[in-house]
Amino acid sequence: MNIETPLPNQSFTILRDPESLPGHLANPVVALGNFDGVHRGHAAVINRARALAIRLGKPCMVLTFEPHPADFFAGRSVVFRLTPETAKAQSLSRLGLNGMVVLSFNKMLATMQAEDFVQDLLIGRLGISAAVAGYDFHFGKGRAGSPGFLKDAGQRLGFVVEIIQKIVADQDGSLEAVHSGATREALERGDVGLARRLLGHKYFVTGTIIHGQKLGRTLGFPTANLQLDPSSKLRHGIYAVRMEVDGETHDGVASWGRRPTVDNGAPLLEVFLFDFSGDLYGKKVEVGFVEWIRGEEKFDDLDTMVARIEQDEAEARAILAR
Repeated sequence: MNIETPLPNQSFTILRDPESLPGHLANPVVALGNFDGVHRGHAAVINRARALAIRLGKPCMVLTFEPHPADFFAGRSVVFRLTPETAKAQSLSRLGLNGMVVLSFNKMLATMQAEDFVQDLLIGRLGISAAVAGYDFHFGKGRAGSPGFLKDAGQRLGFVVEIIQKIVADQDGSLEAVHSGATREALERGDVGLARRLLGHKYFVTGTIIHGQKLGRTLGFPTANLQLDPSSKLRHGIYAVRMEVDGETHDGVASWGRRPTVDNGAPLLEVFLFDFSGDLYGKKVEVGFVEWIRGEEKFDDLDTMVARIEQDEAEARAILAR
């Protein structure tokens, strides 16, 4: 099945399980990986792929997989997804790529021999001219396809292979190796600042604004509500945020959690935008997390909760003004 989905105002194409590539994407340089989070290490792979594509005069694409392989092997959702597919595509579309190939990670792909992955998929279906991967990328049954295997295959079969080594430092000083696991751990602690350093950009979520209980409106704090991906393990609490909607960015403060004072229900992201009026229901938005303010609390009454929300608003305004 070959489905092309251009993103709005982007020359970026998403192809799911293609049997071949359209002419304008023929013989691409392909960056290989899961790319969950599209962090600084992933960006290094993609930047190298783009540079190589420019040198070779070829289009540049990412090859990735859905669902996450760990979820497939577990038979359930076990991975805290930093960028579910929509958010991943959104991040990748900003990096100057021509498109993204999404392969369904199923039993057939999980049991495919590494040589078949190269011969049938990379060459037969995608017709690649080059492949770029990170130092820890493995593929094929039993993860037999290593970076070394890929380089050998390129020499045998006539395509260029480049392997990117791990990134361990940034402009602010030394960091542990940049990988999705370290970012997940930071977010589980609510440390969106460290997550931003590891990712190279703000941690963000995407979604469609839904109706809530409208309690915030009666309390003077109307909120835009989103349900996050069920895999999210972001620490429940209050955050200074920026929301992008209809091409505009708005400052705000967000509560992510179960609302223990009100109903202790299913987790919900509730965003109060500063100095904003308008109908957001049904809008597709992106919420970027700027800084942690505090953990989720249960208050004795609504008046006490409102007083704390006013304090949260003031703190978030000060953070975002910086």
